[in-house]
Parts: sequence; C-alpha cells; structure tokens
Amino acid sequence: MPVQASRRPSSPGSAAPSGRVAAAIPAQARPSGGGPGARPPGSGGGDGGRPGGGGSTKPTKRKDPLWARLTVVFGAVLMLSSGVAIVGSKVLIGQATGGIAKGNLLGEAGKSDAEGGASLDGPIDMLLLGVDARERWAADDVRSDSIIILHIPATHDQAYLISIPRDTEAQIPPFSKSGYAGGTGKINAAFQAGAANGGGWEGGAQLMAQTIKRLTGISFDGAAIINFGGFKNVIDTLGTVRICVSQEVKSLHMSYVDGKPMWNADAKKTGKPRTPVVHKKGCQEMEGWAALDYSRQRKSLKNGDYDRQANQQQLIKAMAKKATDGGMLTNPAKMNNLIKAAGKAFVLDTGGVPIEDFIFTMRGVTANELTMLKTNNGTFNANGNNTEGLNEETMAMFRAVKQDKLAEFVFTHPEVISTRK
Repeated sequence: MPVQASRRPSSPGSAAPSGRVAAAIPAQARPSGGGPGARPPGSGGGDGGRPGGGGSTKPTKRKDPLWARLTVVFGAVLMLSSGVAIVGSKVLIGQATGGIAKGNLLGEAGKSDAEGGASLDGPIDMLLLGVDARERWAADDVRSDSIIILHIPATHDQAYLISIPRDTEAQIPPFSKSGYAGGTGKINAAFQAGAANGGGWEGGAQLMAQTIKRLTGISFDGAAIINFGGFKNVIDTLGTVRICVSQEVKSLHMSYVDGKPMWNADAKKTGKPRTPVVHKKGCQEMEGWAALDYSRQRKSLKNGDYDRQANQQQLIKAMAKKATDGGMLTNPAKMNNLIKAAGKAFVLDTGGVPIEDFIFTMRGVTANELTMLKTNNGTFNANGNNTEGLNEETMAMFRAVKQDKLAEFVFTHPEVISTRK
C-alpha cells in the first residue's frame, strides 16, 4: 500500500515534518530498446542524460463530480483533464491511482499555510523532474536533466509549462540528509547532491525543489519524478502520439538492426550492420520508443537543451491531447490501463491532498489549454562560467508565477510562448 504524504511544513523555513513519511521508491526498470516489430517513425530522436535513482489534510469543498481530466505527467505525466465528462467517480480514480508510489519530494519547498498550504482553492504549482534511470546506475548517482514547472492559475482553467535549463547556475543549499555542504553549480546537479549517500530519489527531489525555490521564489503544491524509461509504457498504452519535428535530428542513442530499433550498446553486441535512427522534419505519429528517443536528443540540436525543453513540453502536451481526444478518459477500462502505466513511470507528492482531489480540481483544464513557455527566449544565455544565467524577462516570468499573474505577463510578453505544434 502506498504511503500517503502528510501536510507540508507550516512555514517556509521550518524543518520537514516528521509526520510526512518516505515512500518506497520503485525499482528502476531497464529501458527496452523498442518493442518487437516496432516500426520506424517518420522521424524521431533521443538523448540519454546521465541520471539514476531514487499534515493532516485540510478538507476542501468539491463541486459535483462531472469530473474530468487526467494530467499526463511528464509526461508527466501528470494529471490534466479532458473537456468531456468522464465515466467514473472519485472512488474509481482513487482505486486506479492506488498503486502510484508516493513520497515527500518537496521537503521545505512546499507551500506554507500562508501560501495556501494543502488547499487547492488557489493557484497550483507542480514541480516535474525527469530522470532517465538505467539499471546499471546507482540510485544515488543521478541527475535530473528535465526540470519543468507546471502552473495552474487560481481560476483552474489554464495550465502552463515552464522548463528550467539544466545548466542554469544556481546556489544549492546545504542538505543534511545526504551530507551535502552546499555550493554553486549547475542546477541539474542539485538532484544528484540530494540523492547521494543514501538520500535517494526523494532526497534528490527535495534538494532540487529547495534550490528552485531559492532561485525563483516559487513554493510548490506537489511534485513528480518522472522516469522517462517508464514513460514509454504510457505512450504505448495511448498507442501513438502526434509529434511535429521542427528540425531533422540523428539519434545519438539508437540504431536499427534488421529494421528493429535498439539501444546502440545493444546493437553493437549483435555484430550486425546498424542504421542510425533519424527523426525527420515534419508531423507524424510516433510510437513510444520513437517519441521517447526524440525527446531525449540534445547535443545535436541547434539550441541544445533549449530545443530539448521545447520537445519535451511538446511531448507532454501531445500525450495529454491524445488521452483526451482519443476517448481514453471516457472508457473506464482504458483509463485504468493508462493510470496503471503512468504509475510505473513516476513517483508523486501531492502535499497531503488525495490524488483524486487533484484530478477533480483540474477538471477545467484541457490539453488544448496547456501553454508552453520559453525561458531565455529559447536560446543560450551563457554567463561566462560554463553555465547558463536566467535573463530578466525569465526572472519576471517566475515572479508572475509566484504572484499568480502569469496570464497577464504572457499577454504583455507574447514572445515567451512556444510556437511548437
């Protein structure tokens, strides 16, 4: 039975509550090289970063359960929603989501009572951390190369995705759980520093959340660690996702052997001729392995990690859209399969709020209302220290998130909107 998280700390500076118990982090599954008979995508790509890894609930009034939407978590995928009434009830959702691993991923970065505490009546901010766990990697030697903030305004009728560049220079605070003394470095190293010395994925997420709070001022209602290897199962359950590739990219991680996609390391062992996987420009339906490979690519893209951020946001939106448009959420059996697949892909922290309440609260959000935003205008902003800095416009965007004025900010700064289909 999954462990339920307890109420977040009562104040931003308070210690993590002892009542909030750590959940067992599921064993990492070795990513498969693609299913038998998998067909090549019209295009695709991949990039494997180097990861690995790890209060009393406040009653709130809920509206009639004309409920709605699943947010595909990272794709996430989280839990968005559909614009149609879904067959089911809170009881059904609770049963279906019972197998999702839960843990304290926020620590001191959760919202205080003054910021809304465990109530979902106001704006909702979720931290999504993507890891690309491999079986051969130690659980405490992982970096989170995908860092996304999901912001839902108090109106609960819109959702925004904002990615933080993996190379952003940040002040990483001390973390006693792993023995980390604190320091300055690339923000993706915060997860590794928190996971070290037995801190595990939970410790990694807590230190990352605290680092982001220090950098942006944003506290969180919840968080999710998304294992991209497990993400493939979610896409396979959906069937395919429609992805529009903006630039042709050759995969650095996968090749075809006898027409079958395989990890390069496995392909080499066959001794047979290999053909590189190439994701060609244009819109196409991608199977799970291809979509995942495409979203991993970074080094061969024009704007590196910034283009990968856009591709990953695009994938999350495509998954949410496929789940809602394909009738997945109106069919109890299909919906149950989707949630089960998602449960194998991530660890969730809802700040003490039942998952079904999260889903019901977000029933006004649809996949088409998932807006993707760019940091640093979607391109490099080197600060001369082999790291990236966040420009003033980006910092102003984060202030707008904290003040729940992001819609107004986007209206006056339309250039931050990603035009990726």
